[in-house]
Amino acid sequence: MSQEPDRTRVLLAERALLPEGFADGVRLEIDGRGDLTAVRPGGDATGAERVPGIVLPGMPNVHSHAFQRAMAGLAERLAPGEASFWTWREVMYRFLARLGPEDVRAIAAQLYLEMLEAGYTAIGEFHYLHHRSDGRPYADPADMSWAILAAQAETGIGITLLPVLYAAGGFGGKAPDSGQRRFLHRLDDFLDLVTRLGAATADDPQRRVGIAPHSLRAVPDDLLRRVLEATLAADPTMPVHIHVAEQAREVRECLEWCGERPVRHLLETAEVNARWCVIHATHMDDEEVADLASSGAIAGLCPTTEANLGDGLFDLGGWLAAGGAFGIGSDSHVSISPIEELRWLEYGQRVATLRRLVAASEAEPHCGARLWKAALAGGAQALGRRIGALAPGHRADLIQLDPDHPSLFGRQGDVLLDRLVFSGNASPVRDVMVGGRWLVRDGRHLDRERIVGRYRRALAALL
Repeated sequence: MSQEPDRTRVLLAERALLPEGFADGVRLEIDGRGDLTAVRPGGDATGAERVPGIVLPGMPNVHSHAFQRAMAGLAERLAPGEASFWTWREVMYRFLARLGPEDVRAIAAQLYLEMLEAGYTAIGEFHYLHHRSDGRPYADPADMSWAILAAQAETGIGITLLPVLYAAGGFGGKAPDSGQRRFLHRLDDFLDLVTRLGAATADDPQRRVGIAPHSLRAVPDDLLRRVLEATLAADPTMPVHIHVAEQAREVRECLEWCGERPVRHLLETAEVNARWCVIHATHMDDEEVADLASSGAIAGLCPTTEANLGDGLFDLGGWLAAGGAFGIGSDSHVSISPIEELRWLEYGQRVATLRRLVAASEAEPHCGARLWKAALAGGAQALGRRIGALAPGHRADLIQLDPDHPSLFGRQGDVLLDRLVFSGNASPVRDVMVGGRWLVRDGRHLDRERIVGRYRRALAALL
C-alpha cells in the first residue's frame, strides 16, 4: 500500500476532538504528504468531503511484539509446576523457533490490519526476533526488520520501529539460554542495524526508528551506557523504550544482584527523560514513582497483557498524582482494542483500591475522557512522531465513530468519551484515516481479504 496520499484532501468533520476540546463543523486541510495544514472549527464546506458523526485522533499503540499475535491462546493450558510469566515465556520461545521472515510479515500485517480496524493508527514495534532459529544472522541481518516494515507498508499503519538490543540472560551479564539466541546482538552489529533502518526510513513521514535496550536483565549496565551514547549522539531525539520491573521476581533478582530495585537502578544508570518509554514499570515503590514521573518518561502500560501474564497492577493513581504521563500498548496482543486497554487500566485500579474513578480528578472529572486524552498525548510522545492530535503540523491520523452506533446515541463531549470507554465491546469505529489515506471503511481494512488469506495460510503451516 502506497505510503503517500493520492492527493491533497479537505474534510469537513461534523464534530471533532481538538486539543482545546470538541468543536462542530471542523475543516481539516491535508497536504500531499499526509500532514494537517489547517484545522478550522466552523469551517467552510467548499470542496470538502463531509465526515458525519464524531472524529477523534487515531490512538497510538506504544508497545508491540507482532509475532506474538499468532500465539495468543496457546499458553492457556495448565502444565505441571507453576503457571507464571516465566513458564509462558518458555511457550513463547518454542513458538518463535518456527518463524521465518515471511511468517513474521504475514502475522504482522494481520495484526496491523486488526489494529487499524480497532482505531489504532500508529505502532511502536519492540522488535527482538532478529536471527535464524540457531542464532545465526540471515544473509541480510536486517531481514526480519524488513519483514516488519513490509507489513507496515502494505497495511498503511504508522510505525516507530524499535530494534531491540539483547545480550544477556539475566542480571549481571548472565549467559543467555538457547531460547534467546535469536535475539542476541553484539554492539557493533546492533548499531549497524539501527543505522541501516534509519537510512531506509529517513524520508518517510509514516516511519520512525528508535532503540529498545530490552531490559536491565538483558543489557548489562556498561552496554546500556555505550548504546545510548552511540545512538543518541547520532539522533538526540531518538525514542528509547525499555522493559522494567514487570515481574515481582525481576525485582527480587535485581535487589539480589545490585541492592537496588529495577526502576531505581535504571534512573541511576541512564539519563532517563522525555525521550524514554518505560514499559510496564509495574512494581515501583513510592520514591520510584515520584522520580520516574518527574523524569518526563512515558509509562508504557499494557493492561490486558499484564493481566494475562499475571504481572500485577501498575499504580495509576500514584503515577497521575505525581504528574506522570502514560501511553497504552497491546504487547502480546491477546486483545486488539484501545477501549479494552483503557477500561481495564481503570478497572484494575478499582479492584485494587476498592474505589471508583481512580483516573479522574477535580480538574478532569470525566474518567474515560481523561484516560483517552492522556493515552493520545503520551502515546505520541513515546513514539516520537507528530501524531495524537488534530492540529496543524500533525499527521492526518483520525478515526470516525459510527454516528448510528447505539452506545453513542445522545452523548456529547467528554460524556461521549466516557461512554466510548465504559459501555461495552462492540467497536463504534467505522472509518480510519492514516497519513491522509482512508484505510478502513465501514469497519473493514481495504485490503482485508488478501492480508487475512495470507495469514490463514501462514498459520496453517505453523500450527
